[in-house]
Amino acid sequence: MTTEHQTLALVLFSAFIAVTLGITTWVSRNRHGSAEEFYAGGRLFSPLENGFAIAGDYMSAASFLGISGLIALFGYDGMLYSVGFLVAWLVVLFLVAELVRNCGRFTLADVVAARMSERPVRIAAGTSSVTVSVLYLVAQMVGAGSLVGLLLGSSSTAARTWTVIGVGALMVIYVSFGGMRATTWIQIVKAVLLMGGAITLTALVLIRFHGDFNQLLTSAAERSGHGSDFLGPGLRYGGDWTSRFDFISLGLALVLGTAGLPHILSRFYTVPTARAARRSVVWAIALIGGFYLMTIVLGFGAAALVGPEAVRASNASGNTAVPLLAAFLGGGAGSTGGAVLFAIVAAIAFATILAVVAGITLASSASVAHDLYASFRRKHARQRSEVAVARVAAVGIGAVAIALGLLAQDLNVAFLVGLAFAVAASANLPVLLYSLFWRGFTTRGAVWSVYGGLVPAVLLVVFSPVVSGSPDALFPGVDFHLFPLQNPGIVSIPLGFLAGWLGTVTSGELPDAAKHAETEVRSLTGAGAV
Repeated sequence: MTTEHQTLALVLFSAFIAVTLGITTWVSRNRHGSAEEFYAGGRLFSPLENGFAIAGDYMSAASFLGISGLIALFGYDGMLYSVGFLVAWLVVLFLVAELVRNCGRFTLADVVAARMSERPVRIAAGTSSVTVSVLYLVAQMVGAGSLVGLLLGSSSTAARTWTVIGVGALMVIYVSFGGMRATTWIQIVKAVLLMGGAITLTALVLIRFHGDFNQLLTSAAERSGHGSDFLGPGLRYGGDWTSRFDFISLGLALVLGTAGLPHILSRFYTVPTARAARRSVVWAIALIGGFYLMTIVLGFGAAALVGPEAVRASNASGNTAVPLLAAFLGGGAGSTGGAVLFAIVAAIAFATILAVVAGITLASSASVAHDLYASFRRKHARQRSEVAVARVAAVGIGAVAIALGLLAQDLNVAFLVGLAFAVAASANLPVLLYSLFWRGFTTRGAVWSVYGGLVPAVLLVVFSPVVSGSPDALFPGVDFHLFPLQNPGIVSIPLGFLAGWLGTVTSGELPDAAKHAETEVRSLTGAGAV
């Protein structure tokens, strides 16, 4: 890109940052500092507004950059992410949304602690929520580094490092000063921009192939160098039995992980009723479903028009496929139209990253303050002090995410999100479902369920080819991997459910029938819900 084109893209970046900082400033002047305001935006959002915000929270850098890049490089196998991310919402809609809204106040731990001993449950659930959030944040940081490195025409470590630091600083500002209300409006603005950008690019790709999707697929297969294999399963996950199990593991993590993501669960508390929460999910599914269908067109469009080799040359993991496709559709490299469209798409992707990191940081800082800090403080400490702790926690979590983002900057962002989903499905989903549906569930079962999924998931990732033992690992120069799969879900998810069952049946604690009855009535009817 020329200096003029880089300037245009930076102006668009700056415009979005200015708008979002303006929203944050406006909200910070009109808030009253309560926990309900900071964590849930006063529960004043409509289902439509919250549906757009949920979609904005969910359609992350992994969706826009990583999935399209994987489809451009691996064809059919890359589509697993699009399908898995979308199907996951059926679990959320039918099993989680209304019940969580009725049973909790701000976090996952609220739901579980309603009928258990609070302190051990809150510590376990809070620890798990922070772990999942940090993994998810790392993916967004990696996406930001790849994007701005491409924009500036530099893949230097310094450029990517400063980008990651800048994103981290902005997300801390959004969360610390604006809380949930500012974060929600940023998500809504971002969702509108992202849908508009995706619709425009999808239309341009289909126009290029005269609306013939079959011609698009055929062209992508021919350009890929793999022929018809590009359109069938096995290019990434079908080489041997290890990769096939990896395929199953990833599918389980994607489908089951959404219902355990802290930043998604926290969105159900921003609406006034459980019915509004359910309607929010319906709106979100409509938006997300349309978007993921478009990522398929964009991925195959990048393969057909830009070519996998050019995508891989720009970024080995494919994270820059969509911006490169935008430049091609606008007239090609060096053209004004190509540079303008590239700059617009890059700005939208950057907006996506900023909005998502704000939502995740808010959810994780809420877990630190509302669950971990609240478990150790004096019982009658003021609410305002808890909010202050959440703001400080946002700074600490931002620092950790920046450090890990710099370490993992060469990995595909969709793949990194897959790991976060695996941990969420292993540690958060079992305890959530047991708490909502199992009458005999006990405190020991809840604690064991969280740690029984969290610890194996994290250890299996540490000793997997993701961290060592392969050319694409975090530490390619060493080899201490013992677990052959890249995603731990196929092992860690059953372990989470098993640990919860085992902890319950070996516990001497008698389940509180009265509390269970109260929770059941509240979850199904909303009676007594906050």
